[in-house]
Amino acid sequence: MKTKKRKISIIGSTGSIGRQALEVIEKLEDKFEIIALAGGNNVELLKKQAEKFKPKYICHNNPSPAFQAPSPARRSIRRGKGHKLLYGSEGLEQICSNKENDIILVACSGKIGLKPTLTAIKNGIDIALANKETLVMAGDIVMNEAKKYGVNIIPVDSEHCAIHQCIKDIKLVDKLIITASGGPFLHKSVEDMKNATVEQALAHPRWNMGKKITVDSATLMNKGLEIIEAHHLFGFDYDKIEVVVHPQSIVHSAIEYVDGSVIAQLGLPSMHIPIQYAITYPERFEGIKSKSFSFSEIARLDFEKPDFEKFQTVKLAYEMGKIGGTATVCMNAANEEAVFAFLDGKIKLYNIYEITKKMCDEHTVIKNPSIDEIFAVDKEIRQKTKEYILKFI
Repeated sequence: MKTKKRKISIIGSTGSIGRQALEVIEKLEDKFEIIALAGGNNVELLKKQAEKFKPKYICHNNPSPAFQAPSPARRSIRRGKGHKLLYGSEGLEQICSNKENDIILVACSGKIGLKPTLTAIKNGIDIALANKETLVMAGDIVMNEAKKYGVNIIPVDSEHCAIHQCIKDIKLVDKLIITASGGPFLHKSVEDMKNATVEQALAHPRWNMGKKITVDSATLMNKGLEIIEAHHLFGFDYDKIEVVVHPQSIVHSAIEYVDGSVIAQLGLPSMHIPIQYAITYPERFEGIKSKSFSFSEIARLDFEKPDFEKFQTVKLAYEMGKIGGTATVCMNAANEEAVFAFLDGKIKLYNIYEITKKMCDEHTVIKNPSIDEIFAVDKEIRQKTKEYILKFI
């Protein structure tokens, strides 16, 4: 008997996660029907994706005069080619209001993912979540809405996906253990980090990711953000979430039950696996495999405590997470602007922590913010951070 195809939309189809998700879907083409693809300014790639996967809708950023400059790809997209063309935040809202969708993969980066996620939840559509900002900025609101509307939020991050796979009865879990590769500066000194070039920070030893998240991995801020995400996703106190450095990136995370049993999820460092798990959940299928997993070829698995004096961003994330409210909004916004400044050559790598810490220290926290207050704080902190960065130039 032919199984019903799962209907899916991808927000952020031209990014790293979105591209890999389409590779997974291509392998499982008899399992999925793509309702919509939404990308950013990479119109040429979005056009190719639309021609290949034939979604009903395609969405890209609101076009400025420069964006509308003639090109075959843009002209083709504007003509439609059988797809209905949507624009910007309104287009994302329309996609996420479409109850044809069984699941929406939120794979865009930045705060733009928050409102579409909430829209999808209110329409009863399950979420495969790869957007960190959604939970870091508004985790309490998002998870309460998901519970209210009976929506599943399946994490795509390899660490949270691992925890999700390990948990059978969450009431019996005592601790979450999130693994970190340690990034390119794991065995380097603080001085090495202070003098690091952009190229060195982007030279991740295990994962191929976008520039912003790769820099976050170099400072270990990505682990800080994941701690906050785990707190919201699984409802655990911060004191019950532990980070351990695991350079091989084979154990993607683990949980410890109340009886002392530890269950871990292992696999080769490939995002295809957690992406596929998230969009096919609760089913499993043979999909893209780098190769079969072999314990004998792995040979060894190393673990160590993170150096919180060198990677102070992790300690900061614990502190802001425990404070709650807009503390995490402030930290996320300041860190992101500082990372962009580092990538532009305006500041040093270690300045990212210093700038983020200063913004957090000066921020007056709103304990139970509304969505409008969250976005207002985000905007305010970004402006303050940009002004402060000028002192480093």
